[in-house]
Amino acid sequence: MGEVPVPEQEPEAAPAGALGVAELELKPALEAVLMVVDEPATEEHLARVLQRSRRAVALALRELSDDYARQGRGFDLRLVAGGWRFYSRAEYADAVESFVLDGQQARLTQAALETLAVVAYRQPVSRSRVSAVRGVNCDGVMRTLLQRGLVEEAGTEPETGAILYRTTNYFLERMGLRGLDELPELAPFLPEADAVEGDSPEGIPSFDVDDSGDSQTDH
Repeated sequence: MGEVPVPEQEPEAAPAGALGVAELELKPALEAVLMVVDEPATEEHLARVLQRSRRAVALALRELSDDYARQGRGFDLRLVAGGWRFYSRAEYADAVESFVLDGQQARLTQAALETLAVVAYRQPVSRSRVSAVRGVNCDGVMRTLLQRGLVEEAGTEPETGAILYRTTNYFLERMGLRGLDELPELAPFLPEADAVEGDSPEGIPSFDVDDSGDSQTDH
């Protein structure tokens, strides 16, 4: 008996994810990665993980950003604090705020905002200098800003050994700024740091006050 011919089988389809990263379509790959980042991703980092040139990644990111703006999507893609990230579009801020807050107060207090402004415009600056500019002890408020990642330590003052503070990249991200040079021109309204002296002792921060606002000396 002759052999029965075996029908030729079609090759199996490659399983999802079998393509190499470099073979993936760039724009959808960028969208997928940016959906999971928890801080702005730099063009260098994206180019490295997606195995593309920085120029190709930069061009694709800008094209995606323009596409979202032209389509009027509820989100946009922005370059903030040196990296790219998805953000809700400003026109829909009320909807986002309603969902996130849901009746809860999550904003910084007025005292915290004022303290953050002093740090932003006079950084690096010590706690006593911040307190002197505001006229109140700011230990508790500085603790809040540190815990929220808006400010960080930036070494010590050579003359006094006082701990200095500066704003963080997270501050830039939350403010929607590329860098500190984009801060509004408000600095002239603050007294020069060298012209004021704080009354509180320098050294290790004394964060033993209520961090919901200024300490009891804040009137």
